[in-house]
Amino acid sequence: MRPRLVTLLALALPMVLARASQSVITFADALQVKELGPDAIAATATGGLNTMTFVMLPMGLAFIVQSFVSQLVGRGDLEHTRRFAWYGLGFAVIAGAAAALAIPFVAPVLGLASYTPEVHDLMSSYMQIRLLSVAAAVGIEALGNWYGGLGNTWMQMVAGLITMIAAIACNAIFIPYFGVDGAAIGSVIATWLGFAFLAFAFWRRWGGAPRTHELELTTRELRRVVRFGLPNGLNWFLEFAAFQVFVNFIFSSLGDETVAALNAVLAVNTIGFMPAFGLASAGAILAGVAIGRGARDEVWPQVKTTLLCTMTWMGVMGLFYLLVPGRILRLFDSEHRSQHLVTVGTTMLLISAAWQLFDAIAMTFAETLRAAGDTFWTAAARLALAWLVFTPIAVLVVLVWDGGPIGAMLCLVGYLALLAAAFAYRFRSGAWRHIELIEPKLL
Repeated sequence: MRPRLVTLLALALPMVLARASQSVITFADALQVKELGPDAIAATATGGLNTMTFVMLPMGLAFIVQSFVSQLVGRGDLEHTRRFAWYGLGFAVIAGAAAALAIPFVAPVLGLASYTPEVHDLMSSYMQIRLLSVAAAVGIEALGNWYGGLGNTWMQMVAGLITMIAAIACNAIFIPYFGVDGAAIGSVIATWLGFAFLAFAFWRRWGGAPRTHELELTTRELRRVVRFGLPNGLNWFLEFAAFQVFVNFIFSSLGDETVAALNAVLAVNTIGFMPAFGLASAGAILAGVAIGRGARDEVWPQVKTTLLCTMTWMGVMGLFYLLVPGRILRLFDSEHRSQHLVTVGTTMLLISAAWQLFDAIAMTFAETLRAAGDTFWTAAARLALAWLVFTPIAVLVVLVWDGGPIGAMLCLVGYLALLAAAFAYRFRSGAWRHIELIEPKLL
């Protein structure tokens, strides 16, 4: 156990810091616009989440790069790894183009939700600017996961820190002049700076990148990457889309201040979630390497170690939410103008403590299954649970039975509990043991 724990933590620490930096950006955007009032918090936080809708699918595709590379490393085949970074960068270009084409449709689509005209206008403008960062955000994930598959998680950490520091600094510069739009401008500049670092490092072959000049990009191999990566992307996208329907069309009926409170709670929760996700991703790299060298029996001991770490971290965060929820939410209350946000948000933060361990279990097993190439089943499970269980029940609880924010949050707890059970069952079934991710010709 101890050697596995030390190896996991050494690999995970940079990923935890990288994911934490992304959490800080989300947290900082909501916190730095608090002087502009609850409408600005709702527009910025919800607009940032809505922008992620355009990132989730290609980012899920980019994550499969790590699975391929880690298994190739496990087989001692470094010369075939570099081209997988180029496949990931191709996904980034396509994602950026799709996001740019969507800009004119942002305001009309948001008009279908129940936001006030003020929040609608602020959020529309914010999103139209933030969409310009999609290509860079996916590019960071593509190159970061490529380096991670090689066992170097420090490169993405440095990119994350550059992005975080630049975002906070740019917010301080632009928000006083441009308001909510200033937060969007800062995020765009910061994201491109983070990507520029990774792109330059990749070009210069820094960070232990193999010196081989071999590329041999092939449509056959690209189709294989898409075959395993697309279900993973759909996995994340469909779940995230269900959550966005929940926020924009179900939760928004409870009022702008309640939406602002929810987004403040979610911004706080990202501080706990993202480091745990970094731990789970590090565990997935080690699982992929073990699978690559044919040692599949070593995967479960590694998963147990990863579960210990993710559940400990999320448990501590849940305890933190239970002990000082009001003090946390008052950070978002500028000059005590948003007492409703603090009151409702405190209750929601208390309830969110209940899902922390479920989230830890779900992400650990999901990342391990992804490393093994078992992406189709997990996508189908998320689709069924998110759209056939969570969304219909949330509609009934909030819109029909008038369950309010407490009922809505309890729906989230139930959904994450079901997701954790489903992924644990899938891993226990052992179906992942029979999946061959790498093409036979590379053996």
